Amino acid sequence: MKRIADILTGVVGVSHLGILVLEMFFWDHPVGRKIFAMTPDVSASSATLAANQGLYNGFLAAGIAWALWSDRRELKLFFLGCVVVAGVFGGITAKTSILLTQALPAVVAFAAVLASSKRGTER
Repeated sequence: MKRIADILTGVVGVSHLGILVLEMFFWDHPVGRKIFAMTPDVSASSATLAANQGLYNGFLAAGIAWALWSDRRELKLFFLGCVVVAGVFGGITAKTSILLTQALPAVVAFAAVLASSKRGTER
């Protein structure tokens, strides 16, 4: 079960690395405009904000990578919890589909981490 939890956690981390790339480098590009359904004017005027969002997603990815590398349950739960909160907030304020694409995978990984180990038996 621990391996499954780590794989699910890794998938969440990799997805946030992908979000970083999209928001920082492809926002004001035909690929980003298609994915986020924006006009060139909208993508150009919001590119700086998107790059900032992308950076934060990179921090989430880095935190998840650190948690996996150090194999620390509390770090996995913390960063997955951050992703859940970000996904719920994004789903409420920006686009409902963020609940499925960001929050749900993090909830599943969070539950798997909880189920995979007993508290007090890890670092």
